[in-house]
Amino acid sequence: MKSARRRSREFATQGLYQWLLSGASHSEIEAQLSSAEGFDKADKPLFDTLVKGVIRDAEALGTQLQPLLDRPIGELSPVERSVLMVGAFELINQVDVPYRVVINEAVELTKTFGGSDGYKYVNGVLDKLAAQVRPNEAKPRSRS
Repeated sequence: MKSARRRSREFATQGLYQWLLSGASHSEIEAQLSSAEGFDKADKPLFDTLVKGVIRDAEALGTQLQPLLDRPIGELSPVERSVLMVGAFELINQVDVPYRVVINEAVELTKTFGGSDGYKYVNGVLDKLAAQVRPNEAKPRSRS
């Protein structure tokens, strides 16, 4: 069974996919998704935070992600781009969520919505971002 937070991330990813393709506003996205099965079981405040935050900070998130990518951010699939932006937003702004949880959730979202190996790409990019934005939390472990 999916947690309310997982559902929120799934719906946020779908909404941001819609935003990338059509430029829909948060209210348009919410209006469409609110009737989807399972939306009533999602963590609505988290959904709102993710969608509004990513749309508001899209340019800054893209700037932060771009050096970690192997191609321009606009050439990523809309699914990978949506997931990366949600993950980047959470890493930067939701410091109460452990970075490993953020990355794991992004990987699972990519497995659900993306291409067959897209999750590996998302994992690598967010791992590098975590090392930059959460250096104390994401520092490599020493082997004993």
